[in-house]
Amino acid sequence: MDFQKLLLDVGKALSKDEVKALSFLCTDILNRNPTCVESAGDLFSRLGDKDHLSAERPYLLTELLIIIQRTRLIRDLGLSDRASETRSLISPYRTLLYNLSEEINDAELKDVKFLLNNYLPRRKLDENVSTLELFLEMEHMELISDNNLNLLETIFQSVCPMLNVKISQFKALQGKRQKNNLFANLTCKNKDGEPSRHRRHGWIYSVSSCFLDLDANVFHGGDDCVALSHQLSGLNTETSPCASLDGHCKCRAALGIYPMTAAKRGICLIVNNYNFNSDSHQKREGTILDEECLDKVFAWLGFVVEIKRDCKSEEMLSVLRELGSRNHSLMDCLVCCILSHGKEGCVFGVDGNHVPIKELTKPFNGLNCTSLADKPKLFFIQACQGTIEQKAVNICTDGPARSDDSIPSDADFLLGMATVPSFVSFRDIKKGTWYIQSLCQNLVQMVPMGSDLVSILTKVNADVSQMTKSVGVRKQMPQPAFSLRKKVVFPIPEAPPPSLPH
Repeated sequence: MDFQKLLLDVGKALSKDEVKALSFLCTDILNRNPTCVESAGDLFSRLGDKDHLSAERPYLLTELLIIIQRTRLIRDLGLSDRASETRSLISPYRTLLYNLSEEINDAELKDVKFLLNNYLPRRKLDENVSTLELFLEMEHMELISDNNLNLLETIFQSVCPMLNVKISQFKALQGKRQKNNLFANLTCKNKDGEPSRHRRHGWIYSVSSCFLDLDANVFHGGDDCVALSHQLSGLNTETSPCASLDGHCKCRAALGIYPMTAAKRGICLIVNNYNFNSDSHQKREGTILDEECLDKVFAWLGFVVEIKRDCKSEEMLSVLRELGSRNHSLMDCLVCCILSHGKEGCVFGVDGNHVPIKELTKPFNGLNCTSLADKPKLFFIQACQGTIEQKAVNICTDGPARSDDSIPSDADFLLGMATVPSFVSFRDIKKGTWYIQSLCQNLVQMVPMGSDLVSILTKVNADVSQMTKSVGVRKQMPQPAFSLRKKVVFPIPEAPPPSLPH
């Protein structure tokens, strides 16, 4: 009865258009025309009859509400904790069509219908026919399908070219799935002749284990980087068919791009520690400006921004673990920004206790957060990594030093550090930190150019280096370390970029 009451409450909260959207998303599950669905209650009953929705299995409801961006309704009804890490029931193709429909305005829809005059009956192009209904008719006439979107691309090229970016990203995702299926069907034998436990993601596990064995200096640049290629070339081919770069498999696929097709890009968590209880750490004046800029930029990029302020060390860990326990299956990636005092390999809570950076990234590795597997996890750390510094007017630093390895030991991570080990990072008490301000400015300038994230961070390195020289202090050099396997390219937002301080 409680679950039925919950479904009733959801139905009352949804508009007619939202019910139609949910019905459209469930087309493949119900195996029938969604126009037959009369109400939210009717839809939920049909899903229940097919054992897709029940008190024991409410996951589909949460997934549907996330897709149509009714996240507040999820929170209000206490559904957020019900999310599952099981495979999504809604196909990426169906989600793509819904997301495309949300981006088409009335004028553009008229143009689309005009271009379809030679393909569809005129009554199917009436003014009252919605975008989703139009897509359904195109499917019915076999004009589009999950592996044939050519006509849609041709039409969008004339009406709204930006939408073809979403289709291209969807195609990239489909290609990735096909490759994964190919790897899944390969039998990898271990030394005892038994199939490998890591068959599906064998090469990912091999590269990850290689990272565990590497000295941290490999990621710090210089001649030691040569060690990385030696480690990779020595991977045992018995672990994975593609483990050895020069092995018999000879995988030479071009560097791909992580798919970015979800309605929401992902969660962007900002942990901003300003007011420290410890006598050994001063207030981090200027950090509020960093928080505001990060909030504006990542919201512009399509992220749902969450902000936590003045966290003790245990609170920081708790916040990250809770975020890692969520279902990210309908998200493209994760961003986490830590603004605090720090020392090498660690950041401080406001209680003065340190937290190893590896403990902050651990909740999101492939074993602890399966819904983020194969997706980029991006961490930006504004904190000192040592004590070496020189005087500067109106400049504060973010903390003292101790050696520790901070590189995440799993695939698909990027760790953007404000400075290299043993050095301080600098914070202007009026303008914010050099690193975060440069990061935000370059994201705003370079994302619309189609630049990938590593290229953007390279520009950040150059800018911060020039800034430090110009005010006469010891050079600060940011340090990106990563185990990314593809390029991170954010889709170009339709909204104008946010205004940032200069």
